[in-house]
Amino acid sequence: MKKLLVLVAFLTAPILAAVNLNVHKEVLTNGLTVLLYPNSQAPTVSCRLFYVTGSVHEVPGKSGLAHILEHELFKGTKKVGIQDSVADEMYMRMEDMMQAYIRSAKNAGDTASVRMFKARHDSILNIHRKLFVKDELWSAYQAAGGSGLNAFTSDLMTAYIVTLPKNKIELFMWLESDRMQNAVLREFYSERDVVREERRMRYDDKPTGRYYETLNSMIYEAFPYRVPTIGWPSDIENLTREMAEEHYRKYYKPRNAILVLAGDLDTASTMALVKKYFGNIPSGDVFPPLTIRDPEQAGEKRLVVRRPDAPNLYTLVFKTPEVGDKILYPLDIVEGVLNGRSGKLYKRLVEQEKLAVSVSASNSPNKYVSEFSVQVSMRPDADPAKVEAAVWDELEKIKKEPVSAREFQKVKNHAYAALVRSLTDMENVATMLAYYEMFGDYKFFLNWADELDKVTADDVQDVAKKTFVREKSVTGMLLKEVPKEPAKSAN
Repeated sequence: MKKLLVLVAFLTAPILAAVNLNVHKEVLTNGLTVLLYPNSQAPTVSCRLFYVTGSVHEVPGKSGLAHILEHELFKGTKKVGIQDSVADEMYMRMEDMMQAYIRSAKNAGDTASVRMFKARHDSILNIHRKLFVKDELWSAYQAAGGSGLNAFTSDLMTAYIVTLPKNKIELFMWLESDRMQNAVLREFYSERDVVREERRMRYDDKPTGRYYETLNSMIYEAFPYRVPTIGWPSDIENLTREMAEEHYRKYYKPRNAILVLAGDLDTASTMALVKKYFGNIPSGDVFPPLTIRDPEQAGEKRLVVRRPDAPNLYTLVFKTPEVGDKILYPLDIVEGVLNGRSGKLYKRLVEQEKLAVSVSASNSPNKYVSEFSVQVSMRPDADPAKVEAAVWDELEKIKKEPVSAREFQKVKNHAYAALVRSLTDMENVATMLAYYEMFGDYKFFLNWADELDKVTADDVQDVAKKTFVREKSVTGMLLKEVPKEPAKSAN
């Protein structure tokens, strides 16, 4: 499921001032979007570089390309991670040639030649590896006192993140501008095997992996959120370094990038560094507009998966509009009313009817299309039909009965506390600014409190009536399969 942990704001005037962050936004002439938020509470800066390229941008046959590039961009550049760049290029050409022979032999069904060419490829790679300076980019950040170093790929983007001492910002600029221009995709085919194994462990062999992947392909009929970020197995196996290099050359460039820094920084001098290191990088290509959308759902959809190792899950999903649509704010109230140990779902399913061990509701804003979902971890002896009936009963109550003033205030108080805590965490602030800028405008994040403040009890009822419709729902059940007892033979 696509869940972004979105900060929900308190609904009173004092908090509105708290989210009026002094953010400097500037778009360079090459298209790089830069957001800077100065905050001197600690002598560190949280750095985020988002490339707006994910699985939604991948064409059939190339799913998983953005994800494998996330891995590959840690292999180094022409300057980083290698002792001899000339020999480096020669060995990679030889590896690619062996891979071409492997593909040709596979297509011809010549297994003996496949084995021979694989052995030659691996032999070349082993010699090539002697030239590597392993994890040099990663080590450079660590040596500079970097923390939280990570990268991840989603349906919409690939992110590179790190928090550095304030006097090491220029290291970030140097390394990331170099990686934006000069990345070398070393060990591509062995890394492809690593990703294929990652997929096997996380999806193919894991009960929840295939369950959510299949459920997701039912939620989205045409829209590319149905494509798994890690890629389909057959696509991963056929990705080539040539495909990856073309994608990198086109799209890992300023026009597709959002650079966010939050922490102890000076805006003017930091912008000067950004322009020094990124300003002369060519813009790169832009993805064609994503015009495809799902048709109107024809009716209720259901998925039931039974496995001996299943954890007994119930999932209910409704598609909702994208970030910026007013309907999402009342749905935040609904999430708060349903959620938590004092929420309606927990009280009903866990405490009263003893049907579940945990339950959650999620309003998950996203670009293009969002989701509202309910997830229940059922007790082993629970009747799934009773769980489903109870969930729908609570949704129907929200449609028919106004949320009480007490419940409204409870949601407000929890939201206030969450926002205050989150704004003291520069890593979280940097991430949220980057996400919402990717969604269309970072001010969606800053204005969330003001928009939520306008929500009324009537709004909540109206939105619930429009959203929680059976014909527009997708239901999933991942149930433990009980082995059948062998039939007793007659004496």
